Amino acid sequence: MTATAGRCADLAEAAGDPGEGTAPPAGHWLLIEHPGPWGRLALKESGIDPAAVASLSSWARRVNGRIALIRRVARRTEARERRHRWFRIDARPGHEEIRAGEFTDAAELALATSARGRGWPDPLALVCVHGRHDTCCAVRGRPLAAAVAADFPDAAWECSHLGGCRFAPSMVLLPHGFTFGGLRPGDAGGVVREYQRGTLDTKYLRGRSSFEPLVQAAHHHARAATGATGIDDLRLIEYVRDSGSDWRVEFAGPGCTVYLRERHMPANRRLTCASEPVSGIRVFELLGLRY
Repeated sequence: MTATAGRCADLAEAAGDPGEGTAPPAGHWLLIEHPGPWGRLALKESGIDPAAVASLSSWARRVNGRIALIRRVARRTEARERRHRWFRIDARPGHEEIRAGEFTDAAELALATSARGRGWPDPLALVCVHGRHDTCCAVRGRPLAAAVAADFPDAAWECSHLGGCRFAPSMVLLPHGFTFGGLRPGDAGGVVREYQRGTLDTKYLRGRSSFEPLVQAAHHHARAATGATGIDDLRLIEYVRDSGSDWRVEFAGPGCTVYLRERHMPANRRLTCASEPVSGIRVFELLGLRY
């Protein structure tokens, strides 16, 4: 087998790609219930009115938002229902909130970015199963989605492309935007249960979506060093470039300073099943910590 053959998640796993710093960047999320089918470009090819798609996409660009299509796990009967749900999430630290509403047509959906909706008290667990975008997401994602739904039927949703297909299966816990990769179905229940209790199982954690990739990586190392597991632990104070590709990231609660170097690691393989091979991937090398 050549360096570029095989599925992207198998290749990444064999290469030991570091997952920290790879969560999809988003301070806000909009989830749209849509039973499918989902094209490769889920929102654009969803059949939703183009004017509504343009309005929603404009909102996402303005607020550093991410839009995902969602559906209940292994339940396609909802396609016959007239009303579908939307969830709007603020994932920024200190602002975590989920608002929910329903829509029957594109005009109502277009208002989801500004409608008050109603507060949604319970966390949401999204698992990417978007096979049209990447084969690994379907092959690895569907068993994970089923496992989460078995224990948490109200929280679990299948979703469209999240990013970082080579870390499939991918799961996001909202409202915080904690993103996990390579999570085994047998471990999923414990991860979700810990999150509901206000703590994190960090074994498969790729990062928090509202943080820059650099900060996500620093957060990973700070948690490992300090043993902090609370979902609100390690509040970001600042991140500054020390020189060249070297960075310093400061956290509080508990206090920790992380020193990282941004560099590219040779790859010579595909990072998604449908893409061309790349020569390297960005990683953040740990230089040191002070806490």
